[in-house]
Amino acid sequence: MDIGKGVPAIECHRVLQIWIVENLKMVAVPERAYGNFFEAHCYIVLHHLAPLKRPEATQGASNDLHYWVGLAASAEAQDAAATLVQHLQEALGDRTVQHREAQGHESHCFLSYFRPGVIYRKGGLASGLKHVETDVYSIRRLLHIRGRKHVSATEVELSWNSFRKDDIFLLDLGKVMIQWNGPESSISEKARGLALTYSLKDKERGGRAQIGVVDDEAEAPDLMQIMKAVLGCRAGSLHTAMPDRSINQLQKTTVRLYHVYKKGEDLVVQELATCPLTHDLLQEENCYILDQGGFKIYVWQGRRCSLQEKRAAFSRAVGFIQAKGYPVYTNVEVLNGGAESAAFKQLFRAWTRLFIGATEAPSPGKPMQGTLDVGKLHSRPELAAQLRMLDDGTGKVEVWCIQDLCRQLVDPKHHGHLYSGNCYLVLYTYQKLGRVQYILYLWQGHQATPDKITALSYNAEELDLMYHGALVQAHVSMGSEPPHFLAIFQGQLVVFQGVPGCNGKGQPVSPTRLFHVRGTDNHNAKTMEVPARASSLNSSDVFLLVTADIAQLFACQGCNGDQREMARVVATVISRKNKEIVLEGQEPSHFWVALGGPAPYPSSKRLPEETCRVQPRLFECSSQSGSLVLTEMVFFSQDDLDKYDIMLLDTWEEIFLWLGEAASKWKKEAVGWAQEYLKTHPAGRSPATPIVLVKQGLEPPTFTGWFLAWDPYKWTNSQSYEEVVEGSLGAVADISRVTAEVNNFRLSNPRGNGTARPTALPALKGSQASAENELELGPKVISGSLPREQLMYQAAEDLPEGVDPTRKEFYLSDSDFQDIFGKSKEEFYRMAKWKQQQEKKQHGFF
Repeated sequence: MDIGKGVPAIECHRVLQIWIVENLKMVAVPERAYGNFFEAHCYIVLHHLAPLKRPEATQGASNDLHYWVGLAASAEAQDAAATLVQHLQEALGDRTVQHREAQGHESHCFLSYFRPGVIYRKGGLASGLKHVETDVYSIRRLLHIRGRKHVSATEVELSWNSFRKDDIFLLDLGKVMIQWNGPESSISEKARGLALTYSLKDKERGGRAQIGVVDDEAEAPDLMQIMKAVLGCRAGSLHTAMPDRSINQLQKTTVRLYHVYKKGEDLVVQELATCPLTHDLLQEENCYILDQGGFKIYVWQGRRCSLQEKRAAFSRAVGFIQAKGYPVYTNVEVLNGGAESAAFKQLFRAWTRLFIGATEAPSPGKPMQGTLDVGKLHSRPELAAQLRMLDDGTGKVEVWCIQDLCRQLVDPKHHGHLYSGNCYLVLYTYQKLGRVQYILYLWQGHQATPDKITALSYNAEELDLMYHGALVQAHVSMGSEPPHFLAIFQGQLVVFQGVPGCNGKGQPVSPTRLFHVRGTDNHNAKTMEVPARASSLNSSDVFLLVTADIAQLFACQGCNGDQREMARVVATVISRKNKEIVLEGQEPSHFWVALGGPAPYPSSKRLPEETCRVQPRLFECSSQSGSLVLTEMVFFSQDDLDKYDIMLLDTWEEIFLWLGEAASKWKKEAVGWAQEYLKTHPAGRSPATPIVLVKQGLEPPTFTGWFLAWDPYKWTNSQSYEEVVEGSLGAVADISRVTAEVNNFRLSNPRGNGTARPTALPALKGSQASAENELELGPKVISGSLPREQLMYQAAEDLPEGVDPTRKEFYLSDSDFQDIFGKSKEEFYRMAKWKQQQEKKQHGFF
């Protein structure tokens, strides 16, 4: 597609395309340089959603178009980038979201494209791209690595003055790379920094570089000797940690909507509403600015906005930012009606189907028709996730009631009888692909006391210990039970008011009781006791009125046969008295007498619930000075989960908390973070939304089904950060090679004071003395020098001398590699490590 106006053709088959703005034109960036940004330039990044994404992920926008501004970019370059982006957007159409990104303050959407991180480079195009592509070994730089999930590396002064206690630094000497970990950095930061270091080694050095890691300076004297030779001796102590500038969840709570319009020659910005916002505030012919706590500005344009108004969107946002006194780097997102991002939609209490085009997939129906196929739920986890059903509910059920702060086992014949003044533990055992799995529901009644709620969590932990930590825990509030919880009781769940023998107000139970029956089958029916008065009725459901003498089934005009049949089944559970059928409009006098007389109640038929599918969103959770900080992983996958993480998956109807193997100590805090997330959500989310705690390796299909692909064996053979460092990095044999290589460099003044005086690195002493004459680095055979027959399906002891048995594929010729793996080496080494391992096993190189 050639769109002219100085904008190059778009390769629609490519998911990601990047251009650098040079001489007011867009110049394509080589794919191997993606993730590298030079601070003197502006970039344009186009992300096109792949057709294989989940259907709910393809709703709304089909493209994300970013223009990125470097810290040292000229005003002329910025103006050119904004103009080129506008031309590109007009050619791509209205289903494109535009973003303005500033170096060091990029949106989560932008950063999600670049795994394992972005690199900010000094200089401009003339020196920069050449530096990336060709002259990769004669390099000397210090990279400051920051970030948890979204990692960035910035070139800083080659001096000890650049180092800080809480961050990661990479001393890059071409064929020698030393990662120095600050004493106050977390293990997850170290692991992600190491992933970026490996990426640099593979992408820029073709895998031919030695890596050393300094976790403790006292335990790495040889690596410290090299660092001192390059940086000089450190004078004084390290700088203290920089304040964390992450935006916490509380800062994102406040949203304000403004109507923007022209009045004569003046531009008027009028505040319309604050949270919670509703979708009907947006009118198709108007333009609006949504301010989320001053950290992000959205510009929404209706479909009937003029082209002139659309072209003015960014300038209006910039003017708004200046008028509010917000930082110049404040992120801006421009959206068109019908192409809104998930983040924008979820700032509203409910996003209706208004403005939604015909391309959007229909919302799945709430009722489940027919018998559930358990095998299909297990083989199609995406179906289990959408239906919120682990299976058909026919597994083993055990129920405990919290009494006197302890758990008391409930008789099976009373399993479906819950009381609003109590808390319950419901343990469900089922089999998935021959493996026994568990889910423990923590059910909390509306009238439960704080002591009982606390005891509920305590007893749940005791049970989890008894089952050796194998329980998935789901926190459920009365009235917000998920479908699988209802299916466990096969349609016979009845929630009574108060506690046994008491109505919740300290009074004896009245002989007259009214029960509201909802649902059509065993998988969705539940019955709730409601106040016994006429105003509790409605014309859409079935009610059971129980008095001292009789039980009456009140069948409303809006109910159907399935509802009436389900009510008959439940009625036998609640009362053994004779049942009298009462039709709406034909009520006998004693019916109204029992309810205290007639009274108005909702008489219109309840419309079927119709909501749009909500795109699930995945966040990493962390705490900053006691406040929740969320980092979103847009276009997420299983690769975004690792053992150090606490991840929050928001599917709107449920909140999943995923605990990595090394993050279990934060289990208690994690539930509190999920509750804080719901409480501070700008859309005014219900605090009763179920919260499901999932541990690494024990994920139910209702969780895994939200991921495009899920490998249950992903973590079986993966190495921890400690294992990687201990097993292959910083060993004495490697240090000797590092020593020899660094001896070949001509380094700056070893005191690192900024004055240039070429000198040679003195040979290391002690255990490294034997390395003085060892001048070769890496294997004795180079990549591409061996035929496939000498590498495929060969044991380590049968390999030619010098071949690394963990990287046998590396020694193939480029043509053999392409023939066997169906991709280039560059493409292969950009894949996730676990995917590389899978393909190596498949082709005989593991």
